[in-house]
Amino acid sequence: MFMFRSPFITALLMMFMMSGLTACSESEQAEDKGASRKVDFTGQIQSLNLNLEEPSWKLDTTPVNLTWFVGAEWYGHTWGESLTSKYVTQKTGVNIEFEVSTGEPSEMLSRMLTTGSLPDLITIGSWESAVNKLRESNLVYALDELADQYDPYFYKVAGDGALQWYRQEDGHTYVIPNDAYSPEQMRSTGLTGANQTFLVRKDLYESMDKPDLTTPKGFLNALQLLKNQYSVYKGQLISPFWAQGNASYGMTEYLQNLLAIPHEQNGKVYDRMTDPDYIEWLKTFRIAYEQGLINVDFLVDSSAQVQEKTNHAQYFMMIREWTDISDLNSKLEVLTNQSSYYIAVDGPRSSRGESAKLFPGSMDGWMVTMISKSTKNPERAIRFLTYLASEEGQRDLFLGKEGETWAMKNGKPQLTAAMVQLHDTDRERLEKEYGIMDTYWMLRNPAFVNKWRPENATSIKQMEEFANQQADLESGIYKGLDPIGDSDIALAWSRISQNWEEVLPELLTAKDEAAFDKIFENFLIRRVNYGFNQVMEYRQAELELRKAKIAR
Repeated sequence: MFMFRSPFITALLMMFMMSGLTACSESEQAEDKGASRKVDFTGQIQSLNLNLEEPSWKLDTTPVNLTWFVGAEWYGHTWGESLTSKYVTQKTGVNIEFEVSTGEPSEMLSRMLTTGSLPDLITIGSWESAVNKLRESNLVYALDELADQYDPYFYKVAGDGALQWYRQEDGHTYVIPNDAYSPEQMRSTGLTGANQTFLVRKDLYESMDKPDLTTPKGFLNALQLLKNQYSVYKGQLISPFWAQGNASYGMTEYLQNLLAIPHEQNGKVYDRMTDPDYIEWLKTFRIAYEQGLINVDFLVDSSAQVQEKTNHAQYFMMIREWTDISDLNSKLEVLTNQSSYYIAVDGPRSSRGESAKLFPGSMDGWMVTMISKSTKNPERAIRFLTYLASEEGQRDLFLGKEGETWAMKNGKPQLTAAMVQLHDTDRERLEKEYGIMDTYWMLRNPAFVNKWRPENATSIKQMEEFANQQADLESGIYKGLDPIGDSDIALAWSRISQNWEEVLPELLTAKDEAAFDKIFENFLIRRVNYGFNQVMEYRQAELELRKAKIAR
């Protein structure tokens, strides 16, 4: 559970107090801002020769440097070396200097705030409490106000849905998301953004005659068969099971989605943790542990150990996002003739026998990008975001330079055969030398880029299609209902979450069912004492707010 520590909060409060904002009623704010925006909008269009039908980045392509913070410590790309980044800089005049988080984004932002300066552009997870903190502390621009002043074309490319979804009570929108999906878009394209799957090693699964993994009995029988006959398979020691994110994700929310446990009942947020089917499956895993059919490896293995076993296809089955192993899966498919790659199959199901209801993409998107008030070039920043969000910018970043990495075929842009081959065999070189496809994903729009992707290898396509088929298109609204930040209710949820991460291993390794029941009962008592009832009230209020946004 991500949570800001006191240095960040202190720095933000100091910046907030320095801003000198005066208090006024919400109605007065709305009236004043509405009037000023109208005046600025008209005046700027006349004085800057802005065109509602043309992107304004073309008005100024002189060289400018923009710093860009990326809140993902694993992001390892640079700007200025790849073909695509050079092409975009030559075209727009904008050169990017990435500043990548070296740990928790909050900690690095805190260090930046102590200097009194933030990068020009900030990209962090849509779920991070920093999103609200930066906005509430008046440290980032309202994107619509910048668009009114410098680039009204922004409204054409940002998308009404995303702008409306992230619009705040003051009437302004401060972020633009990437990878945002609307239910309508998912229905029309068949692409849902769902990546949760239950995976098995194909050749081993077929050697076992495709055992039933959907019921507790079938699941335990398959594990027993694995132990008796396939604990060593083709010279490899096989690990029975692994769950992504362990207690905090794979064995909680992810497993609940596989079991199609509802998020609400009769308009009220449902307590999925106490659902009988979920409890039954946790007890099934406890039995598997008691009988020696699974071990504690899936709870204690380090990331390096998990990666090593995955690279050699040593897991029999996994609760794992298919996107997490897509690169590996295609390599396993190509490099071996033994079908030792992973496929998606029906995993644990509820007693109702209902198919999984997997999280799809949502209007929240994945990451969100903001423009900080520390920038000396707000006009170039908003114009660059407009360019990146447009079809032209999406094509430039995803496909690269026409004639070198892509060409028009039958009226559609397509990557060259050489680029497709690199995509399938050497993704690292593709990104470092050419910088195409998912190298610069900060404003990636699936509505554009997904239609330009080369067809996936069979092993990847199978997983993707399986996830799309089981995606619950309406469930995106339930993502991120939990409180975040440093409020009392957020701290209460943090304590509950941390305690659950400690309790779940105890449940799965309990000596018998009675011990399991006692451990779980004590957890339920503790979470109420921590403030769970208030958390549920918060979730309900947040759900109502999201429903209202959709209904607009």
